[in-house]
Amino acid sequence: MLPVLLRLTFTTLWTQVLLYAVAVATLASIAYNGWRGAQGTPDGKKGVRPPTSMDRMLRAAAYAALGGMLAYFGLKYALPAEAFPDGRGEGIPIHTYGVLLATGFITAVTVASRLAQDEWRKVFFIEGKGWVDTEGPKKRELVLDMAFWVLVGGLVGSRALFVLVNWQDYARDWTQVFSLGGGLVFYGGLMGAGLAAFLFARKHQLDFLRLADVCIPTVSLGQCLGRLGCFSAGCCWGDVASSHAHWVVHFPGSGLAQDLFGRVAGITSLAYSSQAADTRYVVESTGEVLHHATPDAVRISDWVASHGTTLPVYPTQLFESVGQLVLFITLLYARRFRRFHGQVFAQWLMAYAVLRSTVELFRGDVERGTLHGLLASVGMGGLADAVPLEAWYNISTSQFISLCMFTFGAVLLSRRSPPSVVSSGAGPTPSAA
Repeated sequence: MLPVLLRLTFTTLWTQVLLYAVAVATLASIAYNGWRGAQGTPDGKKGVRPPTSMDRMLRAAAYAALGGMLAYFGLKYALPAEAFPDGRGEGIPIHTYGVLLATGFITAVTVASRLAQDEWRKVFFIEGKGWVDTEGPKKRELVLDMAFWVLVGGLVGSRALFVLVNWQDYARDWTQVFSLGGGLVFYGGLMGAGLAAFLFARKHQLDFLRLADVCIPTVSLGQCLGRLGCFSAGCCWGDVASSHAHWVVHFPGSGLAQDLFGRVAGITSLAYSSQAADTRYVVESTGEVLHHATPDAVRISDWVASHGTTLPVYPTQLFESVGQLVLFITLLYARRFRRFHGQVFAQWLMAYAVLRSTVELFRGDVERGTLHGLLASVGMGGLADAVPLEAWYNISTSQFISLCMFTFGAVLLSRRSPPSVVSSGAGPTPSAA
């Protein structure tokens, strides 16, 4: 586990000056982009009036104000009090989770845009230019433009589902919904991103199912890297395994977790924090979790406190990461054999539902939301007691969504269309003009 790659600190004068210089340069770049991107206003039958100097200055000022607010909070967080008013001096930690999540998103968008260019490729012979693809590059740019809205929709959706699953924690103070604390849920992000992509496709008159066939395999590519980020942060961890199991890991506490240079990071994995507060009991030799003490069982929180790490748990993050990579490669190849638009999309829905439901069987983080937790949160304590945390029928929120998603994919897959309506996307089909 590597929760933090490194932490940039600004305790010396030259590092503080450097950070201020970077902040000013970034702010200037943001303002310049606002100035350069200013648009004119409609001018009746004459079309659009070019932007005036005032238009550019107002847009640049608005961009600079937004950038200034972000810079203020960033400097306040990173710099000590002697270098910035009310500075916290916490530096800038480079979290492995954030790096891998961003890398996964950028990689997925890059591959999706290239696949879109191949999918909609139309090559014409133009005198003086030779064979030119007139449509593919346009679709590539559209997918790149769509990425921003997909990102926003994904973040909103993932946060919304997290709050819904953990509503009992937010019902006491609904303002915490907008706090920076808390987490994100992949299925919520998938639904939010899917809705954003659907609306974008309608606005730009794109066949959504054809677009989904192109983009959905890259979701698995991004999630392959994203789950490695989960592993580095110690979230989405697996259930307690027996002491004799081979495929197990221990997530460390703040005293053992290190950064890229072997220094103690001072950050506790989420798995460790959860087990440190777990008052249940476990039989080490079998991994069986109990709600009552027995001669051969030990309290989970006591075991964790004495060892400085979690009990041995299944690395479910790695299980899903490998599964997502296999799914990406398989569906990328399956695109060659499509019979109708939406077929690859449907196959992904069904395949990922099976993969996720299988991985959920080995998950041990009850914080992700289960039937037991749902019943308890709505005041049905008696029914919640009848559904123990460890019971196989205590399905998680993700398993319920997987069931719905598999059903939707199966219905979509039952659709039949003539093979001739789908282009293979394998390469250009030259034509003359």
